[in-house]
This record gives sequence, structure tokens and C-alpha cells, in this order.
Amino acid sequence: MNSYSLTNDLILEILSRLPAESVARFHCVSKRWASTLDSPNFKELFLTKSSAKSLLLFAIEEEGIWSFFSSPQLENPYEKSSSTLVAAAAFHVKFSPDNLRINHYYDLRYFSIGYASGLIYIYGNRHQARPVICNPNTGRYAILPYRYTYRKAYSFFGFEPIDKQYKVLSMAYPCGPGHDKVLTFGAGDMTWRRIKCSLRHDAYSEGVCINGVLYYLGDTSDCYTDGHDVTSRYVIVCFDLRSEKFTFIGVERSCGLINYKGKLAVIFWEDDDDFYSEDGDAELRVWVLEDVEKHEWSKYAYTWTNGKFFRRQVSMVGVTTSGDIVFSMRKYTSEEPFYVFYLNPERKTLQRVEIQGFGEVFKETCSVCTFVNHVQNRNVNHLKLLKSDHPPLVEPEYYESLQSESDSE
Repeated sequence: MNSYSLTNDLILEILSRLPAESVARFHCVSKRWASTLDSPNFKELFLTKSSAKSLLLFAIEEEGIWSFFSSPQLENPYEKSSSTLVAAAAFHVKFSPDNLRINHYYDLRYFSIGYASGLIYIYGNRHQARPVICNPNTGRYAILPYRYTYRKAYSFFGFEPIDKQYKVLSMAYPCGPGHDKVLTFGAGDMTWRRIKCSLRHDAYSEGVCINGVLYYLGDTSDCYTDGHDVTSRYVIVCFDLRSEKFTFIGVERSCGLINYKGKLAVIFWEDDDDFYSEDGDAELRVWVLEDVEKHEWSKYAYTWTNGKFFRRQVSMVGVTTSGDIVFSMRKYTSEEPFYVFYLNPERKTLQRVEIQGFGEVFKETCSVCTFVNHVQNRNVNHLKLLKSDHPPLVEPEYYESLQSESDSE
């Protein structure tokens, strides 16, 4: 090995240990630096170093401006002796491109947020903002073309691992005008393309992407079934990002969807109908779909003695690679601690973790969206899809006229 290769290998080793923000800056130093960071050797080393750095990602909204934090994601937290652990949150960036404010709503009709392979997708009130995709580590972003929707705006974000493409699925209001559409992020002609979903439904949950398939809960009670033999009110809508085809799985009741160790799982409170009862106990059910064709499920249950707190103040946000279901508080206020909870349904164990560090940035009550399995050091090719600038905003009325012309074709 000559001195040049030794020096080059040492440089790659050092760069692979840097956070994504630094890698992004070095990528712009020169063509030689860009070539080095784009090389297969560096990409492989970069991803290998980052594979053990799974984080919890916090997207916090205050008056339409978003801030991103991360904290270590605990693996096997039950081995600790303390009933409450403490983890520090690291601040990454405050996000407000061109002062474009996007307010958070819990109603799916007015707000969408998604995480896929290191990128965040945010779409606010359809009269307020355009869809945005950003890197939460660096703040680099792209504002997507305007998407006119009638009354309701449901959209979902996912990553297709074979062709390595990010896609946004936008579903039209089922009882009004308009069309379902999909957009491929990073394609040469980044436009909304019309697709066809054969089963009319209202979106009833946030989406989860597993191995290139987007899943979300649909409600068919107020819609025509268009010839489908629908035996239940609720269906799991499955959208294959590569083929852009829909399939459906009937379910008995309303539920949330999660990625449980690479498999689709549904999660629900057994006594949802008694949500506001005085009884503090609550039983959480987790059903893991083991066989899609045979509809075989593994079933787990866990009972909380403080069920009111969980159902009113806490959201289920995902599952770690070790199988712990993570719950996070929905709001941050400086007057109270902020907690995340790790539940292992197989062990029937629960660990509480206090997240510290938000108080240095926020003094008022803020909305918090939490994501699991975030990787800070990511493939630098993903960074190249994002620009610091974006096309000028055009008045929505102009796009509405274009949409009307398109729908009349």
C-alpha cells in the first residue's frame, strides 16, 4: 500500500464519522471532494458507520415554524434499573423556508407529515402552504409543485428501495371532484401524475411505509364500493410504490398501523368506545400480520393502569428494530417533563424516558411529532435531491384554474 492510498483511506475513515451536516458542506467544496463523497467505497463505509446510530427524531412546530431535534434511541432499555431514564435532545435546525409557515393540525384533512429513509415530508392546510420535503439534519429542502384538492387533502410519503425513489401519494376527496395522484421526488420532470384507485374510501390514519409499500387505514362507510365485495367498514389500503397499484385488506375496526420488525401490524385500544370513562385501566392490543395471503395474525395485549394519560396525551410513533413500540407525548410545555415510552409487547414491559433539551428553545406549548429509527449519517446521494432554493410561489387561484382545465379533459 503506497502513501497516497493510505492517506486516502484515512480521509474516508474520518469523513465517514462526521454528521450529515458536515458531509453536505464538504460535498460543495470542490469537484474532487464531491467525487470522493460520491464514490462507492465512501457510500458503503458511510452507511456502515451510520447503521448503529438509530435516533429518535422530533419535529416541533411553534407558530408555523418547525425545529428538528434528535436523541439516542434506546435498545433494550429494560436492562436499566431506574424507572425513568433521561436522554438529551440535540438541536439540528430551525426550518422555515422563505418564511413559509406550516401549522400543525391533528386532523388528517388539514395536515400531513411523514418520514421515509431520512427525509421529512410536511403538507399543511391546502390554502396555506405547498408540500415540502426536507432533510431534518441540514435544513435543505425542496418545495413540491402545488396540488389543488377539493375540501380534504390526504397525502402520504414513502421510499421505494429497489429503484431508490421517494414518492408522495395524494388521495382526492372520494365524494367530490379531482383525482388521486402520485409524484416521484427527484425525477427529471417532477409533476403530479394521475392514478386510479378502484375502491372509494376516506383516509382514516397516517401512513406507514414497509419495504416499498405504503399502508394506511381507509373508511368505506360513506362511499360507493364500486363493485368491491367489502365486508367491513374499514380496510387497510396497500399502495405498492413501484407498480403504483392498490390492494386492500379488510379489518374489523378502527386501528393504527405500525411497522413491527418489517411486518405490518395494527394497534388499538380494546375499550375505544369507553374512551372517556373514569376507569383508569386500558388494554392495548397489537396484531402482527404474519401471513398476508392467509390473514394469519400474532396477537399481543398490554394493560396500563394509567390508560387515560396514554390515550389523551401520548401517540404511538413506531417500533424500534428490537421490537419495542415507542410512544411519545404529543405536546411540549416548559412546565412539565417530556416523556417517551418503550413498550415491549412480548415481554410485557414498559420503560419511561425523559427527553431534556427542548426548554432551551421553546417557552410556550408546542406540537411534537416523533419518528423512530432515524439515521443521521445518510447516503450523500439523497442530499443532492434537495436545494436551498425553490420555485416562486404562485397564487392558488392560478393553479385552481389549471386543475379545472385538467379535470375537464
